[in-house]
Amino acid sequence: QTTSRRLADRKTAKFQKNITKRGSVPETTVKKGNDYPVGPIVLGFFIFVVIGSCMHSNLLSISYVQST
Repeated sequence: QTTSRRLADRKTAKFQKNITKRGSVPETTVKKGNDYPVGPIVLGFFIFVVIGSCMHSNLLSISYVQST
């Protein structure tokens, strides 16, 4: 057999082996519960900064319009 044919056979065998394993996922990889990547304090601070900056820009634009 040529080298390319051997490589193709090896890839085909690996693919077929993965097909037979499909659906048998170990329990450790399945997520359980609501595990957020960011804590509630950090999320609250981020929301505070975003809403605060929006309110600040709105107040500045209102005061700029009233002064002209």
